[in-house]
Amino acid sequence: MPWVALLLLPRVPGQVPGLHASSLREKQDCFKAFYVHKFRAVLGKNRLIFPGEKVLLAWSGGPSSSSMIWQVLEGLSRDSAKRLRFVPGVVYIDEGAACGQSLEDRAKTLAEMKLILQTVGFPWHIVALEEVFGLPPSVLRYLDQEPSGTKGAYKAAVDSFLQQQHAPAQGEEQLSQPGSQDPQSPAGLPTAAQTKAQPPTAAHTEAQAPTAAQTEAQPPTAAQTKAQPPTAAQTEAQPPTAAQTKALSRLFNSVKTLTAKEELLQTLRTHLILHVARTHGYSKVMTGDSCTRLAIKLMTSLALGRGAFLAWDTGFSDERHGDVVVVRPMRDHTLKEVAFYNRLFAVPSVFTPAIDTKAPEKSSIHRLMEAFMLRLQAQFPSTVSTVYRTSEKLVKAPRDGNAGGPPGPRCLLCMCALDIDTADSATAFGAQTSHLSQMQPPTPPAEAPTTPCCSAGVGRAQGCCRGAEPCGREDPRVSVIEQLCYGCRVNMKDLPSLDPLPPYILTEAQLRSQRASILQEIQEYLIDSDDEAQTGES
Repeated sequence: MPWVALLLLPRVPGQVPGLHASSLREKQDCFKAFYVHKFRAVLGKNRLIFPGEKVLLAWSGGPSSSSMIWQVLEGLSRDSAKRLRFVPGVVYIDEGAACGQSLEDRAKTLAEMKLILQTVGFPWHIVALEEVFGLPPSVLRYLDQEPSGTKGAYKAAVDSFLQQQHAPAQGEEQLSQPGSQDPQSPAGLPTAAQTKAQPPTAAHTEAQAPTAAQTEAQPPTAAQTKAQPPTAAQTEAQPPTAAQTKALSRLFNSVKTLTAKEELLQTLRTHLILHVARTHGYSKVMTGDSCTRLAIKLMTSLALGRGAFLAWDTGFSDERHGDVVVVRPMRDHTLKEVAFYNRLFAVPSVFTPAIDTKAPEKSSIHRLMEAFMLRLQAQFPSTVSTVYRTSEKLVKAPRDGNAGGPPGPRCLLCMCALDIDTADSATAFGAQTSHLSQMQPPTPPAEAPTTPCCSAGVGRAQGCCRGAEPCGREDPRVSVIEQLCYGCRVNMKDLPSLDPLPPYILTEAQLRSQRASILQEIQEYLIDSDDEAQTGES
């Protein structure tokens, strides 16, 4: 796309030979139409987001996620040709403690984030990463989602939504009077008092979304920001305690490699976003992963041993959580296109240092693969698109091809279906599984009294003892690693102890182990479907 570089030139005729301001403006309009069409086409082609559905926009402050929010903002405006019909909300995860930021820097970053969020006007949620130490174990459980229906059901839902929106819209136009709007509030946005008195409905939110021109023309001033208290739609958690910040720093300081730190940070961030989505009733989560980032992520996942989950990690939709689906509408935009769009149309973004900021190129697999892909893209411009198109051909199905069967065991951290094949010991996963099955729990010292794991007088069927002697307690590390996929097991090798992990992970691992142990004990008493069929024939 060599002509895009002309868009950043000054709009003064005569500075560039043969280039006029009118032709430059035409090129900018053409680029904007091309950029917006790619975003709308991805959403329209997949038809996963139904009208009136609540969608949570995961915003990191970076260029790609900021551009995604601005695309949604323009899509909800009245001037849009094909308006978006879902109800958006924004979530921002404060990762300053994991990245080593001071309290002053984190407060300054949050102030910049709040200013942009108040300009956008969407309901927003600011959550600190330290809150993972208060998450419930249910975050790591797969919850069944409601059937989405067919294409006919989607069209019927759109028609029903338009009919419901048409009648209230006529009444609002008749009751609306010029000059009734608060002059200090941005155009099209309800005031703080109106928001508390009348919670906005789905139709009200979409009908009064501000346009991009209104948003850029009337940003809130510092006095307006102080004068408007946060409404019910604007939730900000309490500042994390010093103990939580210390525990999070201890967790990341105990990880040996930067690769494992980045994977752990991504896992905790996903769990926190999932908890926010479930708590506030969002059924979809939008992320700002661009085409370039997804191509880098695909190669990185292959190097980390996550090849079985590439379709979930890089596809348009990710249904691993069940009730909350992650979608990636920016997957057709390259980083260069995002940078040009943000520069031309003044899309604000906030720079926040990441955990790998100023790290050497060979400090982690993520950094090394990113440098390799970008260097190769500079020499061969079709590198990113080739890798990206390859990821589109991946199929989300288990190895046995039974995609419609009941969900099997899932990884404790990434929540993907475990691709376990203990019989195939030639694979790395099979070798690790057989090695874990041969590991024995540590033998207690001879002088230490052995504590039975079940009380005296309890029978073998009710207790956990399977023999005459009291059974030894299972090693917690082995029980946790057994519930991880191959890629997560590799990362857990860089964590010497499980003590710094958040409690919800250890609690869920213990519950799964106890559930599997009980199921194994009562397995011989369960009636199989084959046995029922034989009994019926006889």
